[in-house]
Amino acid sequence: MSIVKLNNKAVSNATAFGSISSLGSMTFIKKLTASASATLSFVDGTDGVVLDDTYKEYVFTFKNIHASASASFGINFSVDGGSNYNVAKTTTSFYAAHNEADNSTNLSYRTAYDLAQGTGFAPLGGDTMSTNNDECGDGELILYSPSSTTFVKHFISRFTAHYPTFAMDGFNGGYGNTTSAIDAVRFQMSSGNIDAGDICLYGIA
Repeated sequence: MSIVKLNNKAVSNATAFGSISSLGSMTFIKKLTASASATLSFVDGTDGVVLDDTYKEYVFTFKNIHASASASFGINFSVDGGSNYNVAKTTTSFYAAHNEADNSTNLSYRTAYDLAQGTGFAPLGGDTMSTNNDECGDGELILYSPSSTTFVKHFISRFTAHYPTFAMDGFNGGYGNTTSAIDAVRFQMSSGNIDAGDICLYGIA
């Protein structure tokens, strides 16, 4: 029985569909757990961390990130094995927000989170978190081809935070403006410590 026509010709007796090739598997590399931690750093070749040309894409996931002070969560990069975290970065950021009372919403470009060749801390969206126990943040960041010695290093992130009665959904993107290989990544708060939470690193083949 004909099941479809292509160029007005019937196609019949279809018995199997072609397979779709895998887009690449995700491999767990390392988990770091915060406990009043000033920073959490992933350094290639240290404590089982792989951040080299083994994978072209690396994913960091953030779970229940809690702050010790009212602060935002962010990142920096190193090209010298973690001796210095000062890679120049250009970034852009926006967020959406909705409060628990259902009477306030917002969608905004976040100028204060932008960097223009900044070498310091780069916020990862959402908003600041306070120390309340019912406030935390979760999300992920993708870092593309950090070992490349030809191109700059692009990254994108999504981070959602509860502050204090709002759901804040933040989106950041940008690049580390270096053709040196990035071999270490550091996470920290803009003020105080990472009081609690897990950060996991995965490689995508």
